[in-house]
Amino acid sequence: MLRKIATISAIGLGLAASAHARPVSYVGGWTLIEESDRQSTSLLAHYTPDPAFSIGWKSEWDRQNDIALHGPQFTYLAKRWFGEDYQANLYAFTGAGWLEGVDSNPLSAEGMGYVGLLADWETRSLFASYKTRYLDSHSLDGNFLQAARVGWAPYEGDTGDLHTWLMLEVDHRPDNEEELGVTPLVRLFKDTALLELGWSLTDDQPLINFTYRF
Repeated sequence: MLRKIATISAIGLGLAASAHARPVSYVGGWTLIEESDRQSTSLLAHYTPDPAFSIGWKSEWDRQNDIALHGPQFTYLAKRWFGEDYQANLYAFTGAGWLEGVDSNPLSAEGMGYVGLLADWETRSLFASYKTRYLDSHSLDGNFLQAARVGWAPYEGDTGDLHTWLMLEVDHRPDNEEELGVTPLVRLFKDTALLELGWSLTDDQPLINFTYRF
C-alpha cells in the first residue's frame, strides 16, 4: 500500500507540469488561458464549480479570416484514467455566442456554436494529446480543425521546480490553403503559471500560449 501511494505521488509530481493547462481546475479555482497559434488568438477565463466541469467566457480572433467570436464555454471532464505510471483525460467542450467580421471583413454579427473533444496522456517524461473542434454559423457553413501533440521532458522536476517539456504539434485545418501545420515548441511550468513558446514551420508564425491558475 505504501509503495502504491508513493508511486501515485511521484506520478502527480511529474504530471504537475502540464496538469494546470487543462480546461478543468480544482473546485473554486479560476484559470486564465491565452493561446496564439498560426491562425488564431484566443482568451478563455473559466471557473471550476465542480471537479467534473468548468464554465467560462471565450473570445477568439481568427487573424487569417478577420473574424472574431465571443461567448460562454462549458467544459466537461468525461473520463480520467490512472495507471501505474501514467494519467489520461478525456474532455468534451461546447460553446455558443456570436461572431463578426473585424478589420477588412464586413461580416455583420451572427450566431455561432461549436463542439469539441480534448484528450491527453502522460507519464513523468512523455506526453501526447489530441484536440478537435467543429464550429458552425450561417456564413462559415462549418469550420473544422484538429491538432495532435507529442512531448518529452528532458528531466523530472519536483514540486516547485521549473518544469520543461519539448513538444511537436501538428494541426490540420482543411479550409486553409496550407492544410497541415507543423510547430515545434517548448513548454515551461512553475507553480501556477505555464508558458509555451514555438514557431510554425508552415506559416512562419509564432505560437505563444500562457496559462495562469488563481
